Amino acid sequence: MLSGRRLDLLDPSPLDIELADIAHGLARVARWNGQTAGEHVFSVAQHSLLVEAIGLHLRPERTASQGLEFLLHDAPEYVVGDIISPLKAAIGDAYKGVERRLLAAIRRRFGLDAPDPALARLVKRADRIAAHVEAVRLAGFTGEEAARYFGRAEALPEPVLALADPWPTARAQDRYIARFEALAG
Repeated sequence: MLSGRRLDLLDPSPLDIELADIAHGLARVARWNGQTAGEHVFSVAQHSLLVEAIGLHLRPERTASQGLEFLLHDAPEYVVGDIISPLKAAIGDAYKGVERRLLAAIRRRFGLDAPDPALARLVKRADRIAAHVEAVRLAGFTGEEAARYFGRAEALPEPVLALADPWPTARAQDRYIARFEALAG
């Protein structure tokens, strides 16, 4: 990692995880394998901010630590990249195991317990809503196609939808760190 940390993918230590590395990596990992409209790629960092904002829209009374669950839901991708779901399924348990261990280490690093099942379902729902928004706004899907893969569209306020307009890498990285710090504060 740029921080100088060496992360063992098979046995990741929370001591080797730094927020700066996560934000740097996620801001440089393209969602949709870079096949999106716009001057800039739509990064996993920006996707994570969108998911967190959708989570706040769905559950305004949630706690800051619950907000971190939304923001960090794809954090392992700072190391392993954003692999599309069909390929993840083909790779199977080996990949999923690496991803689970990384997320567990990330949670331990930042003092988060595993989310309760209801929160985990809400994070997944927000992730699917974000994927639907991204599919239609950025990846060329029709509304019907997006609904088939990600579920029906949900009404979101414009400030949340605006998070789906791709940003330069530095902005995505800085805003990811700022939001993490606001939630962890």
